[in-house]
Amino acid sequence: MLLHGFLPSLLEGAAVTLGVALSSLLIAAVLGLTGALAKLSRSRIARGVAGVYTTLIRGVPDLVLMLLVFYGGQLAVNTVAPMLGHEDYIDIDPFVAGVLTIGFIFGAYLTEAFRGAFLAVPAGQREAGLAFGMSPRQVLWRITLPQMLRHALPGISNNWLVLIKSTAIVSVIGLSDLMTRGQQAAGNTREPFSFYLAVALIYLVFTTVSELGFSWAHRRLAIGVKEGRL
Repeated sequence: MLLHGFLPSLLEGAAVTLGVALSSLLIAAVLGLTGALAKLSRSRIARGVAGVYTTLIRGVPDLVLMLLVFYGGQLAVNTVAPMLGHEDYIDIDPFVAGVLTIGFIFGAYLTEAFRGAFLAVPAGQREAGLAFGMSPRQVLWRITLPQMLRHALPGISNNWLVLIKSTAIVSVIGLSDLMTRGQQAAGNTREPFSFYLAVALIYLVFTTVSELGFSWAHRRLAIGVKEGRL
């Protein structure tokens, strides 16, 4: 029998891993866009907060942050809850903790990717939009963001590929993801090579499909743009 009947379990774990990755990317994109706008704003406070965020997060190992959020967050919640009249013990869901931590981590990396992409859009185009009577918000949504996305796509692609592999660390907080399912199957059958190889191949499928998707997106966004200007 293929993988001793553990293939369905691995596929279920793969679905959990993909859910963690996509949810984390959404949070990271929101934080990255917010951080980039903060770094480019005229407010010294906003620039300072964004700078501290990116510096600290990129300087601390992912695993340490994961453990801090899961165990430290759980301790903090259960310390504050009795003060608010909630006496029952509160368990933080590993999925939620994993998504928030990974999203928070990669939000720092996407902040720099988005910041560079914003700077790559010629300032004259924003000025032209304002001269035509468009509001700053209209200029952002209709002129700046579409062009920024094309410049940011390589950075988004690279960070996504790293992010999807980084989801393996959620196994340390008890989430039944692909890595955890692989470890369980390897322990039950005493065939670690077979199951870790299967896990690696599933991750490879994820990254290969992702690269094909980003290549298609790059071609779509590059329509009408001269290759020499990319």
